[in-house]
Amino acid sequence: MFRKVHLYLTALCAGITTAILIVMSLLYLYLSEKELYENQFRSFQNDINTIATSLEQQSVISMEWLSKMEARGGYTFYALDNGIPFLYNRLTNLSESSEIRGLLENCLEIYRNNYADSYVSDTDGSTPFNTCVHTEFPYNPTGRQHEYYISIIELNRGTSSMQLLVLSPLDFLREQITRQRVRFFLIDIAALLLLTLFSFFFTGKLLQPVIESRKKQTEFVAAASHELRTPLAVILSAAECCRDAEAEKQSRFLDTIRQEGDILTSLVNDMLALSASDTQRFTCRPAPVELDTLLINTYEAFEPLAAEKKLSLSVTLPEESLPLCTADADRIVQLLSILLHNAVSYTPEGGRIGLSLSHKKNRFYLTVSDTGIGILPEDRKKIFDRFYRAEKSRSAKGHFGLGLSIASEIVRLHHGTISVADRPGGGSVFTVILP
Repeated sequence: MFRKVHLYLTALCAGITTAILIVMSLLYLYLSEKELYENQFRSFQNDINTIATSLEQQSVISMEWLSKMEARGGYTFYALDNGIPFLYNRLTNLSESSEIRGLLENCLEIYRNNYADSYVSDTDGSTPFNTCVHTEFPYNPTGRQHEYYISIIELNRGTSSMQLLVLSPLDFLREQITRQRVRFFLIDIAALLLLTLFSFFFTGKLLQPVIESRKKQTEFVAAASHELRTPLAVILSAAECCRDAEAEKQSRFLDTIRQEGDILTSLVNDMLALSASDTQRFTCRPAPVELDTLLINTYEAFEPLAAEKKLSLSVTLPEESLPLCTADADRIVQLLSILLHNAVSYTPEGGRIGLSLSHKKNRFYLTVSDTGIGILPEDRKKIFDRFYRAEKSRSAKGHFGLGLSIASEIVRLHHGTISVADRPGGGSVFTVILP
């Protein structure tokens, strides 16, 4: 299931980012190409201004000058003197190229129909004595955009007139734009591959906590089922034996059922507490509390149980007055009860258990130490996991490996830390640090 989700998320992430990249690329290409054509048209107009100014200043138009101007800009010239083609036109390839010749004539026709009447005339309708005007416009004979830029330069001197048609093909600019499009296409393809790889690893990282959570849930259900099976089996067996047993034996079987029911209730309550933690319903209601009072109350509650097991239970408090701690009193008592219950369960007769409180640098230190069997170094990182029990040290009946998990959640809610270390001379020391 997670593999399919991983692939779907990869496709979704890569698809969205690629779509955004393509849209941005197309927008950039559109703006870039528009600016390139506008810059080219402005450059063409500037060249025409230069040609028109030079043309106006010359009394004689030489073929050498025309050839020089034509070669400098990569243009094609077509000159008319009073409507008669220049000799220059006949000496160039224009006389041999009917296609270019027809193209230029079409441009002249467009000029006469659309632009020639826009120039200022004298009051009698004639053209001014000495004028030089020019008009630039795009020309697309095949219907495609941006094929040619055309300029018509009209020079009038007295009764004579000269027209110079300048044709600027845009083949080079179109090739430049084509290369730019190909580059962007290749960049987008490479980006698609890189984004797909990135999305694959990124979504894999995102799914990792979900996979781990699912794995832990599966392990939790399996472990819970295993733990629930034992007391239920004992209860069912005892109930079956009660049916035909004598009154005295029935009483013992009923005691067994009650004992296993208590164990079952404790396990279910622990599981509900951890379930509430997973769903953010394991609440904490902090308020100013006196931790030394909580320690004394917990000590008094566990003193009879310790005495029953012939254990020495002591509490150590600082002599100076302690500031109030902002914490949930009920949760702190639950935390201390878990730690003391474990200490009582895993400490042999004649052992010692210590409960202490100290305050240093705006932090409270709660410690529960015992002279029990201790915890192996390789087990210390795992004892706060759910249903984890070391082979030897945590196999007591009634302990399901959930207490320390609940204790860890309580400490986390209070933004504190909990750790375990060896006690000098044997045993363990649990230390809780609260801000």
